Amino acid sequence: MASKTEDPTSLTVAAQKKEVEEEESATAGAPGTEDEDTGAQVAPIIKLQEVAVATGEENEDVLLDLKAKLYRFDREGNQWKERGVGTVKLLKHKETGKVRLVMRQSKTLKICANHLVLPSISLQEHHGNDKSCVWHAADFADGELKEETFAIRFASVGDCKAFKEKITEVAESVDNKAGESEEATTTADLLEKLSVSSKDQGEKHEGKVASAALEKKDADEKLENPADDYVLV
Repeated sequence: MASKTEDPTSLTVAAQKKEVEEEESATAGAPGTEDEDTGAQVAPIIKLQEVAVATGEENEDVLLDLKAKLYRFDREGNQWKERGVGTVKLLKHKETGKVRLVMRQSKTLKICANHLVLPSISLQEHHGNDKSCVWHAADFADGELKEETFAIRFASVGDCKAFKEKITEVAESVDNKAGESEEATTTADLLEKLSVSSKDQGEKHEGKVASAALEKKDADEKLENPADDYVLV
């Protein structure tokens, strides 16, 4: 009967497989190989503190807040240039009552429009587009006051309509207040003039009465002491 010879290749593969299993078994049993929750709290090396950032809008109430895209007309290039996409607001100061239009870019928060809403402001539809409008203003977004022509485009007709209506409402309100203030100033000036005139007349009258009383007193004293009228020479 012939003896069965073993394949040396199969012996080598079996030996390698056994070594791998032994290594895996030893690794699995080694301490510290699994993550253990010790419950320890690690304090951060640097502790960051919250810093309050002032926007300049703390003393103002928001009358309108809409998302839009703003354009500025470049007179030198005779073309419209995009100023940014962001939020346009109408802000009313709590003390002075003045209303300004402010728009900031969404990501950088850079100011791309910043001007007062005055009675002279006039909004017009931009080339028949009912989602956009155009106006002129003395703007201060770049740190200096200069005349600008703006165009703004909204996502919907409703937003554009709300923007125009609120701007018109504020402008009319400012115009009425200016008229009332001018009328009040004129009335105050007239009252002051009348008061001064009455005071002058009263002082003149009092002066005449005092003069007449003094003359009467002198006449009475002469009657009581007639010798005082003679002068010794």
